[in-house]
Amino acid sequence: MNLRAYRRFPVVVYQFLPLLLAYARDRRRFLLFGRARRVDAETRRRRARKLLDSLLTLGPTFIKLGQILSTRPDILPPEYIDEFEQLQDRVPPADWADVRPVIEEDLGPVEDAFESFDTDPISGASLGQVYTATIPEPVEGSPDARREVAVKVRRPGIESLVEADLRIIQFSLPILMRFIDQARSFSMQTLADEFSKTIREEMDYERERGMLEEIRENFREESAVRIPAVDGERSTGRVLTMEYVPGTKISDVEGLDERGFDRTELAETLQRAYLKMLVTDGTFHADPHPGNLAVQDDGRLVFYDFGMSGRVDAFVQDKIVDFYIAVADQDIDAILDTLIELGTLSPEADREVMADVMELAIADARGEDIEQYRVQQIVEQVEDTIYEFPLRLPPNLALVLRVATVVEGVCVTLDPDFDFIDVATDYLRQEGYVEASIREFVEERTEELNDAARSAVRTPPKLEDALDRINRGDLEVEATIDDEEAVFDTLARRLVLGLLLTGTVLSTAILYAFATPVDAIAPGVGAALVLVLLYRSFREQSGISATPQFTRQEMRKRQDE
Repeated sequence: MNLRAYRRFPVVVYQFLPLLLAYARDRRRFLLFGRARRVDAETRRRRARKLLDSLLTLGPTFIKLGQILSTRPDILPPEYIDEFEQLQDRVPPADWADVRPVIEEDLGPVEDAFESFDTDPISGASLGQVYTATIPEPVEGSPDARREVAVKVRRPGIESLVEADLRIIQFSLPILMRFIDQARSFSMQTLADEFSKTIREEMDYERERGMLEEIRENFREESAVRIPAVDGERSTGRVLTMEYVPGTKISDVEGLDERGFDRTELAETLQRAYLKMLVTDGTFHADPHPGNLAVQDDGRLVFYDFGMSGRVDAFVQDKIVDFYIAVADQDIDAILDTLIELGTLSPEADREVMADVMELAIADARGEDIEQYRVQQIVEQVEDTIYEFPLRLPPNLALVLRVATVVEGVCVTLDPDFDFIDVATDYLRQEGYVEASIREFVEERTEELNDAARSAVRTPPKLEDALDRINRGDLEVEATIDDEEAVFDTLARRLVLGLLLTGTVLSTAILYAFATPVDAIAPGVGAALVLVLLYRSFREQSGISATPQFTRQEMRKRQDE
């Protein structure tokens, strides 16, 4: 650790040590021995408030850590999540006297760079804060841009403080692992890796500018979404100047109602925007808390603050599509398989318990009424087996989960009955993802059909060889056939039904993918009927009983023995 980290370490320990001792006593009442203590919800909430005060006292790095923890239910109990959500809007601003030198070192005198500058920040973030100003001419690149701009400035001296705090966190992590259960150790390690990477990226305003401009270009044709334009002449690695786009905060339900906005429509626009970013574009805004979302007077959804943003690779995009399709179909096994492939669920998970959890989650997402006793039953199942199947969160999915969690909260605030599944399914269908998934299924079935055809081509020569061996007397089969005619009738019926089943299933899939679902009903019903007849055929007795097959030489050897 560097000198600043050594000086800061005792301060951090002083803030966290009482809580760590309390957590240690939860596992062993007398630290080194004793039974575990059961902690109730009120105790957890009291501790969460104390930890929140410690994070605020320690400053920007730990405030940012608390903000990230507020979206990590795989690490913290719900009481902590609720308390840490307050960090989104409770960040004290830095003094203007300390901020001004940062602007002037990068842009020159404030009076020369800007026509006017309001020194009272309109928002304070953990790593920077935002001011309003005016410039001589409108921001380029936006047809309705204003002369009024928002100026985001990195907090003075934040770089050295963050580096010192990151060293302390990395040094303390092995110690912290002793105070948490094994189920959360994986997520805690990925959190540390993610936090170190995320906070460094968020301090780089050149990176933020690039992500903002890329996402803005992706939404250029979307009339329902507004992304601010960047003023490149007044932007650096520590100062980011954008057009100022005012609006009503998206969590201000009363204000939205007064302006006559359809909140359900706004929630749908928000979810579709994030589906586009995650599934289609691969570049996404990763901090959708209410302070970063607003609604213009014309009803357009506005996104602010692209410091926390990320990318999704093609594999994760495909799995997100698979997940939503499986949820829409309520295919629990497919949901669990997708989570395992993504690395978020251990392959050793208790699938029966997880299936109950997923059914409950789907019902909740659809806004269905759920019996309280069933909720309690599932919660008890999870608590009893949670150590056997820890939910994991790989680094490449951490920001994706943050987005999903926060967007869900915002949408529910706008419309308590909002149906995420229907909106996601409609989006995937409109964008062709559902048809593409079906087309992939058809291609796989076609490949299997081709394999069967190739096998059919290879079978006659082998059959001819077997017949030649029988003609030479080299192959004997002992079998008892009660009714030869019935046997051949059964085999012929099964062969015909098998071919009919293949044809009807293939026709159903093709019509569903390339026509309309209604067109696929008739062959689908036919496939079901054929499947029933085939099942009944196999349930019948064939009238054949056979013993193992031997060549003539083997038969003679067995007789000699």
